[in-house]
Amino acid sequence: MINKMLFINIKQFFKKPFTNLFPLAHIPDHLLAVLKRVKSGEAKLNPPVPTPEGFRGRIAYDKDKCIGCRLCVRVCPANAISYITEEKKIMVHVDRCCFCAQCTEICPVQCLSMSNEFLLASYNRKEQVVVGNN
Repeated sequence: MINKMLFINIKQFFKKPFTNLFPLAHIPDHLLAVLKRVKSGEAKLNPPVPTPEGFRGRIAYDKDKCIGCRLCVRVCPANAISYITEEKKIMVHVDRCCFCAQCTEICPVQCLSMSNEFLLASYNRKEQVVVGNN
């Protein structure tokens, strides 16, 4: 039995996928050489990408506003928010967050909000993993 999926698979086997080929001839040998060229004005770096309207970046947490109601913990589909019983506050694990913003919508005191920050890399693992442990 031949179905439509078989034809699609055969088509994909022969058709090259659309990719933006990187110009291999222009790959620098050393990053330091590129940075020196930028400093001297011979080369130019691309400006940062602007944040699009309505972008949902890293969660911002105002610990002082938090009342410890745990609604955000219940609604989080990624289990990225945990409750600290001793402090009656929450911890947001950014490495688990799926940026759905459900926690920000349910929070009665608006202590959670979505920021425009989308660069999540850090040298400090604790800084990356947990937000709001001031």
